[in-house]
Amino acid sequence: MPMRELGVDDTLGILGLPWVRPRRTSAGLGWQGLYLSTQDELPYRKAFDGAPSHLLILHLDGPVTVRRGRRGLTEVSRVPPGGLFLHPAETTLDVELGGPLKTVHVYVADDILRAAVGEDHGPVRLNEELGVTDPLLEQLVLALDGVVREGAPAGRTYADQLVLTLAGQLAWRHSNVGRVNGEQRPRATGLTDRQFMAVRDLMEARLAEPLPLTELAAAAGLGVSRFARAFKDRAGRPPHRYLMRLRVERAARLLRTGTQPIAEIAAVCGFSHQEHLTRVLRAQLGTTPAALRREG
Repeated sequence: MPMRELGVDDTLGILGLPWVRPRRTSAGLGWQGLYLSTQDELPYRKAFDGAPSHLLILHLDGPVTVRRGRRGLTEVSRVPPGGLFLHPAETTLDVELGGPLKTVHVYVADDILRAAVGEDHGPVRLNEELGVTDPLLEQLVLALDGVVREGAPAGRTYADQLVLTLAGQLAWRHSNVGRVNGEQRPRATGLTDRQFMAVRDLMEARLAEPLPLTELAAAAGLGVSRFARAFKDRAGRPPHRYLMRLRVERAARLLRTGTQPIAEIAAVCGFSHQEHLTRVLRAQLGTTPAALRREG
């Protein structure tokens, strides 16, 4: 079955915001499985539901500070011109843009990425990356934007080839697919949805406690070594870093919305003391508990 042309409904909803001003898009060009939009963006902060398509954003100017996360802003980067923002399909997103910015957004259907690695491959999960650079991806996005700008029907074949090349680069360099023994094939399988949710539920239920890797592995029904590899393959980071992100997210939420003393919030979120919470928030979010409380 041929893939359909993507549109605004397949995006996270970013392009419909009043402070995002599109200059041109690929709408009506018949590009199957991919949607491109070039725009000027004003500073904003917003939470979005997961979209059916993967998202690649190329920063055309800057540098600009961007904060991102899921259910809280847990990652911050000063992104230069040419920097990339990558976000997987079906994944919620909280984002804060710290200044005006010119961008190119590219939304890619999972079928496109699967086709780049072989039709028998399962779903391809794009990495969550912020501020990385990839000269090839940058040139491919700019070339596709050039096709949109010219709007010539003769550019369709050229655009199709650019799309395939872009999908291949995303799949092999920025997703859960990689090289093994010189061959291009999937990495070791990550956790299943059921295993991942069992581990995440355990983390959230015992956020305030020390949580040994052996217990997390047991929740997934795996040995420790295999679990550690499988979890990182699925989540994009080791279990301890993922657990710390959950703690930061909950602490930030409680600080913004609750009235508990900061020391109590530190304790219930698994930090050893208030100063520990302060150090982690400053390192990961570039802020402090008191500043987050004032935001609430």
